[in-house]
Amino acid sequence: MDSILKNVAGADECMRDEWVLPNGLRVLGERLPHLRSVSIGAWMHVGSMMETPEENGLSHFIEHMIFKGTTKRTVRQIAEEMDAVGGQLNAFTGKDCTCCYAKVIDEDIELAIDIIADMVMNATMDEKELDKERGVVLEEISMDEDSPEDLVHDLLAKAQFGTQSLGQPILGPAEQVAAYTRANLMDYKNKHYLPRETVVALAGNYEPAQVQALMEKYFGTWQGGESALVVPKQQVLTGRRVVKEKDTEQLHICLGYPGFAYGTDDVYAVAVMNNVLGGAMSSRLFQRIREELGMAYSIYTYPNSYQGIGTYGIYAGISPKNGDKVLEEIDSELKRFLKDGMTDKEFRDSKTQLRSGYLMGLESSGSRMQAMGRSTLLNGHPTDHQKTIAAIEAVTPEMVMDVAHKVLTAEPCLAVAGKGAEKYAE
Repeated sequence: MDSILKNVAGADECMRDEWVLPNGLRVLGERLPHLRSVSIGAWMHVGSMMETPEENGLSHFIEHMIFKGTTKRTVRQIAEEMDAVGGQLNAFTGKDCTCCYAKVIDEDIELAIDIIADMVMNATMDEKELDKERGVVLEEISMDEDSPEDLVHDLLAKAQFGTQSLGQPILGPAEQVAAYTRANLMDYKNKHYLPRETVVALAGNYEPAQVQALMEKYFGTWQGGESALVVPKQQVLTGRRVVKEKDTEQLHICLGYPGFAYGTDDVYAVAVMNNVLGGAMSSRLFQRIREELGMAYSIYTYPNSYQGIGTYGIYAGISPKNGDKVLEEIDSELKRFLKDGMTDKEFRDSKTQLRSGYLMGLESSGSRMQAMGRSTLLNGHPTDHQKTIAAIEAVTPEMVMDVAHKVLTAEPCLAVAGKGAEKYAE
């Protein structure tokens, strides 16, 4: 095995291992010997961001189908084998990645690696299972449509990216999902599920020599052509509106601004800003609109960071009669923030929240696995915990206000779903 093995002591005294298989598959691990469990995930560099309009929804559909039988296991056997050891098996599709992951007791690590490799490499896409699962995915699309909070975020993506691939819903349009064939899924999977575009990350209690042998045994036979991956360049649009009238009790509103790409230095200053504005219970928007005015149950802000690009959003679920007032209050709070900045206490508390949240996340093998897998897939290297903490500590008030003026002075996009939404159409 042509491997690269490194041991590095992280900020929390974990040991990190890295291997590269001859087929190009990258494997990264963080050893946590005080645990009895291990989390393992296979990260494929494919999501709705990589889909053409004609392919929209295929990444997500395939993520469902890898559970529906392989050349070695039936759909029932996949479920029974994992349940028999009390393990957890799941997957998700994002804009820029797909992940199939498991969590098991350390003594069952071989089974978890075997099942994940089998699903990723050997899924058969059986016609009967495909037709059944198509119904499941269509129900998921309907559920998303019936959830105005989920729907309004899809509408915001459409407003901010238009016909670009980041404007597409991860689930895809129902009419296309209803028409996809087995050949469509297999062709797409064979094009994108490649060892050179996959990272396997694991965190927990394991023996490096055993993992190295297991990766070679179960993933070493995976063959794939040269990657044809192209990550489309995207541009965040401004000032656009997308609305959808629905018979709901609430009006759901999202404002969208440009943000910063995954892995860039500015994401830490944005995270500090986010906690001050709407990322915590003590944040300005939460306190003003929910606690003081009583006009919303749910209001929050959030950064989205993708490969090469990012966005910043504000969400509120409110009574239709309060729509204009809430938008005015949000605008007023943002202008006040840009004009007056933060208090020293807000700045200190926000950084402490970030640092504490990050350190508490390190207590979860699943959180470690996810951070390591996505960072390696998109940035080419795993997250360095010590550097992340240092980057949070290094944020200054001036850095926060600099990114605030870059983000919040743009004309926002507006997405509205629910009763009275048509009032906000362009």
